Amino acid sequence: MVHEIDESFLALPLRGLADAALARARSLGAEHADFRLERIRSASWRLRDARPAGSSDITDNGYAVRVVHGGAWGFASGVDMTADAAARVAEQAVAMAELSARVIEAAGSDERVELAEEPVHGERTWVSSYEINPFDVPDTEKTGLLAQWSERLLAAEGVSHTDASLLTVQENKFYADTAGTVTTQQRVRLHPEVTAVSVADSGEFDSMRTLAPPVGRGWEYLTGTGWDWDGELDRIPELLAGKMRAPGVEPGTYDLVIDPSNLWLTIHESVGHATELDRALGYEAAYAGTSFATFDKLGTLSYGSPVMNVTGDRTAEHGLATIGYDDEGVAAQSWDLVRDGVLVGYQLDRRIARLTGLGRSNGCAFADSPGHVPVQRMANVSLRADPDGPDTEELISRVERGIYVVGDRSWSIDMQRHNFQFTGQRFFRIENGRLAGQLRDVAYQATTTDFWGSLEAVGGPGTYVLGGAFNCGKAQPGQVAAVSHGCPSALFRGVNILNTAQEAGR
Repeated sequence: MVHEIDESFLALPLRGLADAALARARSLGAEHADFRLERIRSASWRLRDARPAGSSDITDNGYAVRVVHGGAWGFASGVDMTADAAARVAEQAVAMAELSARVIEAAGSDERVELAEEPVHGERTWVSSYEINPFDVPDTEKTGLLAQWSERLLAAEGVSHTDASLLTVQENKFYADTAGTVTTQQRVRLHPEVTAVSVADSGEFDSMRTLAPPVGRGWEYLTGTGWDWDGELDRIPELLAGKMRAPGVEPGTYDLVIDPSNLWLTIHESVGHATELDRALGYEAAYAGTSFATFDKLGTLSYGSPVMNVTGDRTAEHGLATIGYDDEGVAAQSWDLVRDGVLVGYQLDRRIARLTGLGRSNGCAFADSPGHVPVQRMANVSLRADPDGPDTEELISRVERGIYVVGDRSWSIDMQRHNFQFTGQRFFRIENGRLAGQLRDVAYQATTTDFWGSLEAVGGPGTYVLGGAFNCGKAQPGQVAAVSHGCPSALFRGVNILNTAQEAGR
């Protein structure tokens, strides 16, 4: 269903503010200027044991001006929706650039900010793919559905407590720059989640969460479009009971079949962040480090086995990082990051693309609020399925001794995205090609290149799921972005498995 941009957003003085800000920046000699007005509405609800435990409804509204002046960046933001105020914000941005240029000169650096060329797109409108805007649904209907799901789980044997939550976001952005690109966009996304907790008489406890990922969809997602909620809620009590009875894993080397509900996070941490070129160049170092996938390795680094093919994608339908145009006026694209196991690309914004001579930006500039400057942010980074690949059952049948890993939980990765450890929600022992009951306390540990090098097979399109998260953090001051990662089920050989209870000294 095609939607129109929210009329209340269009009623804001978008063009008048942009014209005033850009004209003032030009008059002060800015080599480039862009104006971005955003309204981001975020609402959430949480229930504990089917009873309300909290809710919020917050709107962030404002605008920003960014300039390149004297070879340096300048940035300022404001909330006063008048032309005079927008012009003053542009003056502040230019003044900041002038100060930055003096600091750079005093440091003895001759590095100037220059932007990669981007076609002028004229006036463009883009709206994400959804059917029912969740903000058009009464709050009572939202909490009523969460309560219904919670009561359903609480009625099952062995379920002691439940948590249910829903986070919804509507993001509107208006962008204009001195080159002539003007974009107006609207994105809707949501994240529903239900957790069942079991507490034994001994005091031992564990939990199990729904695997439904956050998505760029609307309310229809909670009523059966894109996910079988009834089926998953029916399965959770029995799975949780089995998990409570399951033995701890024996540490050692195992073959793994990893479900998309777990593998998406490993892709995010070990491939997504590692192929952000600002990180690989050392510009992003203070927040979670740099990257082992340095620029000198482009085209030569064996990232994984030949069946590993990873794309960066700003166009995937229902993707959390899917857009029409980024926060530099760059049109959304899809491109290769890893091809046949070799590093062949990075995620770029316009400055990094020009700095490294890689040509056009692939549209990875994003700011999470009008008060923040755009930084290079992750696209939907996804592992491609094999068009003729097997289903998950076939992958499991190829394993004599191994573990089937389902759902994400905790993780740890070093500052260069190279040495990591991941746990999960559910683990099933594989014996002679068949599932043979659940295990507990499992974590898989490897270096990035060893892990992806052990990838023997990826599943077919029928196993592919678009996972993701609302809360990817980066930059200082910190920014948060939503991003999706698609992948099929996949088979890995000879991965080191830890027993987390033993590692913790329990």
